[in-house]
Amino acid sequence: MGSGQSPEALMEQVQAQLQQAYAEELIETLRGKCFDKCVTKPGSSLSSGESSCVSRCVDRYIEAMGIISRSLFSHQR
Repeated sequence: MGSGQSPEALMEQVQAQLQQAYAEELIETLRGKCFDKCVTKPGSSLSSGESSCVSRCVDRYIEAMGIISRSLFSHQR
């Protein structure tokens, strides 16, 4: 991080790094919770049942995260 950066540029850089870290954590969490649950015998490709299971699991997880986020946000107000 250069000392010549404006505070706004530095804040944007930090926000981008946080977003990247959050995305990586989300992917790892989904892998751990959904892929490991739905794909019991990994092969060269997913079966239709495995693909459907992973898709439903990811959808439920993202929906739950949205509910939690909205709840926390409303309690902070």
